[in-house]
Amino acid sequence: MSELNSKPVGTSNPASQPERSVIEFRDVHLTINGHPLIAGLNLTVRRGETLVLLGRSGSGKTTALKLINHLHQPSAGEVLVEGRATTHWDPIRLRRSIGYVIQEVGLLPHFTVERNVGMVPTIEGWARERIHNRVYELLRLVGLDAALARRYPAELSGGQRQRVGVARALAADPAILLMDEPFGALDPITRCELQSEFRDLQEKLAKTVVFVTHDLSEALFLGSRIGLFDDGRLAGVYTAEEFLGCDDPGAVAYRSAFRGIAPTDDRGEVRQQPSRDGQSNSTA
Repeated sequence: MSELNSKPVGTSNPASQPERSVIEFRDVHLTINGHPLIAGLNLTVRRGETLVLLGRSGSGKTTALKLINHLHQPSAGEVLVEGRATTHWDPIRLRRSIGYVIQEVGLLPHFTVERNVGMVPTIEGWARERIHNRVYELLRLVGLDAALARRYPAELSGGQRQRVGVARALAADPAILLMDEPFGALDPITRCELQSEFRDLQEKLAKTVVFVTHDLSEALFLGSRIGLFDDGRLAGVYTAEEFLGCDDPGAVAYRSAFRGIAPTDDRGEVRQQPSRDGQSNSTA
């Protein structure tokens, strides 16, 4: 569990298990041009979990992501990645060690799928054959036909481009993935398919994932824990079960807004979120 201004939130406490910590915010503040964007953020991300940052637009979720890969530098406090403050990392080395997936994918339109996926390994100086093998391995992993490797992004569907974006983020085998509303621009059916595929992929790879969304059903389905942001502050960190039962005003407002909406599988049945003991719990 994470802390807010040194006050415990929820029931678990990852800070008491520092060996499992991969990312840590320590009383982080960020002010840009006199406008406070993040205030008093204390948050620990555990190794291998999918921590979902949930909140309204402008609540600070994406800003928190940018603090992790040093696109922003804290005005006060510090952000640690693998035990080292981001200000002590070489920014380029830090960003290359983290996979990043965004809503609009950001594929280079003049690069083929193969060149897009192999971009970071190429920059890192991998041998050509190793890059080739890695690209085709990842295309299989994200469910894309190898024949698509020679196509350009404009020749792909939205779902295919998003899968290529995930493959590119995984290309250099980073331990950390940052995902900023990666499925938000897709139609509901494709979005549901990719959510299920991503959760299956995460179960295989066990990456440390920080996932931004404003969609409660997505947060409940994908998140090991949910960090609720409101106006630049972390209101609390919860498991899905805790979020559905807590009386935090922000959580109550979200449940009210999404009343009657539950994540479902391809048969229309409510999807199940694995609990820590390996059993399945309903997410709504």
